[in-house]
Amino acid sequence: MTVIPLKQPSTLQQDVIRLEGIVKGFGGAQALAGASLVVRRGTIHGLVGQNGAGKSTLIKLLAGLHQPDGGRIEIEGQAFDRLTPHLAEELGIHFIHQDRLLVPTFTVGEALFLGREPRIAGTPFLDRRLMQRRAAEILNDYFGVRLPNTALIGDLSTAEKQIVQITRALLNQPKVLVFDEPTAALVRREADILFRLIRRLRDEGVTIIYISHYLNEIEQLCDHVTVLRNGQDVASSPISETSAAAIARLMVERDIQDMFPKPVVALGDEILKVEQLSAPGKYEDVSFTLRRGEVLGLTGLLGSGAKELVRTLFGLEKPASGRIDIGGRPAHLSNPTQATGRNVALVPEDRRRHGIALDLSVKENTSLSSLDRFTRFGFLDRKSEQREVDALIARLQVKASGRDALLRTLSGGNQQKVAIAKWLSRHSEVYLLDEPTVGVDIGSKVEIYTLIGELAARGAGVIVLSSDLPELIGITDRILVFFRGRVVREFASSEATADRVLAESTGSPEGQRHVG
Repeated sequence: MTVIPLKQPSTLQQDVIRLEGIVKGFGGAQALAGASLVVRRGTIHGLVGQNGAGKSTLIKLLAGLHQPDGGRIEIEGQAFDRLTPHLAEELGIHFIHQDRLLVPTFTVGEALFLGREPRIAGTPFLDRRLMQRRAAEILNDYFGVRLPNTALIGDLSTAEKQIVQITRALLNQPKVLVFDEPTAALVRREADILFRLIRRLRDEGVTIIYISHYLNEIEQLCDHVTVLRNGQDVASSPISETSAAAIARLMVERDIQDMFPKPVVALGDEILKVEQLSAPGKYEDVSFTLRRGEVLGLTGLLGSGAKELVRTLFGLEKPASGRIDIGGRPAHLSNPTQATGRNVALVPEDRRRHGIALDLSVKENTSLSSLDRFTRFGFLDRKSEQREVDALIARLQVKASGRDALLRTLSGGNQQKVAIAKWLSRHSEVYLLDEPTVGVDIGSKVEIYTLIGELAARGAGVIVLSSDLPELIGITDRILVFFRGRVVREFASSEATADRVLAESTGSPEGQRHVG
């Protein structure tokens, strides 16, 4: 590893990381085209950009997972021609990944000390007491929690897995912690705990790089922000000198005059009717209708029953009682095959696990649920399939090297577009969208909102389950609020406010609760 002495170290004393003019390409695609990132010591530095802007590539380069084609890397006053994962850790740079890279069959203790297990002096035996003591101290000090050392990672909640990942990094006394979309799977209370921890770490001298699509988090939490667009840094500014709206404009290179582009659609016939649907312990006595051209919003806290209802409508869960009609006929949805047979589509919240196949191509994912449309006498009509896929790629503005690109090479927003394209190819009539813009950048969000409007305009019925209340109000016609398994309020979206919807979903409404 080559270490290049710096000529002017005094000018870099406050800069922990300097990446300057970084260039990186993959085949014919240019991921970084001269991007720079300068992070000052003891600050929380936000890194934002649309999916595909180069954030992930820049961070993977810092982690030593990619090597630059050009540019300069400087860490604490030393310049390196390249980094490796081992060297990055030696330099005190640690990463809290969005995907919680932990071995599910390991215990908490094994996961915390993997690769650096302390041993009893003079013996080859692991010092398990020391591991337990050090882990317990940090877990209690920073989080105020106690996780059984023998608990399996796979049995922990999402928040607990994140705690283990952060604790693993803290055990190594990091100088820099990189958080990649840390709140994507956290509820509000858990996110607030994380924010307090991040501020405490900064105050104790740890430098934080914080990557998030939630611009309100960037505005509230960070000291400084760098904006990437098309593989280049287009702005770097103290948070006190900018705003979430200004950051959004820089990310998409245009003003978002109408964040929620919802067309005016004349509602058609009733396409879905739910009557007194119940599943004890999940939801109870739920009734509503959905018309062609309508976008219906569902929201509620975790465990409110809204998500379980959506799963029921796709045949993933069975109700104990009640009735579902689709197109005026009873629908017995005991499994997803029966649901798709009645032209119901589900775009799940966790697209990587349940919505797409990462090791298949864009084309294969897009046509996966509609192969019967392209099959003649047992043979696949590949030309028809390709024409349909190419049309959907163009319609959804999927950024990929081509229809044969593997899904894992696409950004999160483009993966979500393919998850939606899969059901567009099938020409479904009822669309169930579960948190459709989680982990998606602001530009892709607007494109997805536009697509939802197009689905309604062509006569489909759309149900959107979302915890993003401004989003839900902006793109829907009506909103049903769930609380403890029941629909406690129906709002006309044009008359709803985020405060009123939130009050109902938490069981503390400002006015008298009623069902519209």
